[in-house]
Amino acid sequence: MVTLSTLIADTRKAVADDAANAQAVFSAEGTLVGITEVDVLTGTHTFKVDEPPALGGADVAANPVQYALASLGSCQAITYRFWAEQLGISFDTLSVRLEGDLDIRGFFGFDDTVRPGFSAIRVEVTVTGPESDKRYQELAAAVDAHCPVLDLFTNPVPVTRTLRGKEAS
Repeated sequence: MVTLSTLIADTRKAVADDAANAQAVFSAEGTLVGITEVDVLTGTHTFKVDEPPALGGADVAANPVQYALASLGSCQAITYRFWAEQLGISFDTLSVRLEGDLDIRGFFGFDDTVRPGFSAIRVEVTVTGPESDKRYQELAAAVDAHCPVLDLFTNPVPVTRTLRGKEAS
């Protein structure tokens, strides 16, 4: 098994040798299979997405905004691991808790002045270990500067949509 420090060093060399090695494309495909239930395929992984009954679903899985929070939280945890390795910072345990505020008037179109997404997200990271608070603050700053999903939430990303359907006769 490759160590994280070896992975980082090997990746740094591969990217230094050819910047094209830094580029990656990720994909996901969702198919509506119920009122609000969606089967999702991401590479070799599959999972379900649904809404709670209050939003018309059967609650067979987390809803899209819960997955968005989970994506941010898990990306934060992984980025903490990578940057702790790069900065030589040790920790014993790390957990990430997130909350997001969402006003459903935006989703339902009841008030077009209300955005359909989160109006605020709170991230609480709990870390234990031998380092000083100053070192963990240094780590947190590195994570905030390099977490890909945090970047999605804090910076605009161009999104293009293509609509496909049965061609008109």
